[in-house]
Amino acid sequence: MHMNPEHYDFVIGINLTPEEKELSVLFSGEARPHPGHTIGPSVHDYYLIHTVLEGEGLFQSGTFSAQCKSGDTFIIFPGALFSYQADRDAPWHYAWVALQGIGVQELFLAVGITREMPFMHSANVAELHSLYERIRNSFMQSAYPQLESLEASGWARLLLHQFGLGNVSALPLHPAEMPEIIDRQIDQAIRWISLQFHQQISIDHLASSLGYHRVHLSKAFKQRTGLSPKQFLLKIRMDKARDLLGGTLTIEQVASSVGFNDALYFSKQFRKHTGMPPSEYRASLRRGE
Repeated sequence: MHMNPEHYDFVIGINLTPEEKELSVLFSGEARPHPGHTIGPSVHDYYLIHTVLEGEGLFQSGTFSAQCKSGDTFIIFPGALFSYQADRDAPWHYAWVALQGIGVQELFLAVGITREMPFMHSANVAELHSLYERIRNSFMQSAYPQLESLEASGWARLLLHQFGLGNVSALPLHPAEMPEIIDRQIDQAIRWISLQFHQQISIDHLASSLGYHRVHLSKAFKQRTGLSPKQFLLKIRMDKARDLLGGTLTIEQVASSVGFNDALYFSKQFRKHTGMPPSEYRASLRRGE
């Protein structure tokens, strides 16, 4: 804990190696300012999030202004002119975290935070406080600062997740606009097949795991993709096989990599799908056809 003449108490953790490009924590802290303590007007070149744990204070950024109390979070965007002031009768106790990275603004949008509305409220103050402490405690000046930075970034993502849970009305996708359950599960099936095509995928098992009969799932799947699950799986495998045949793997290795234990059966399926056997397709690639 570090004492600061403008605060009753003040503690901070600082990242020695903020190298993650998408999201990186620069520092995180917590303080109880004196009554009327003011910051700004000024600007920062990083994102700075404050969550009020107790007390009150005034936050202003551009044309936005809010009297903040326990559970309120305000966000300072890079380049935005801001100021904030602790209440003179009930000065706030707040925690903060500074972020940088090319993915931060997109992550903010995902949880309903924008430059125009840099403010939200959450009822779960204890959980937010715990996450701020975990971020700050990541920086214990160990022998592995890069690992500290990774840990802090992980906790920061969980903090943003908690903001999203408390801010669902502002999320880009409102409950009334959410897809039907079957649509979500078709998305899951598409994603699963696209990622696990190299495995021995059972369409019956996939349907069962999603809570549908194979016929029902296949019908909904074909309405979405134009293909049955089995046809979609074969297409994904053949598309990947085309890519791999441009490399140095053997035909047997390509077959195994796209989910075929039998290279001969793979060759037959590939020829049926593309009009030529794998060896001829590879030769055509090398000829530049």
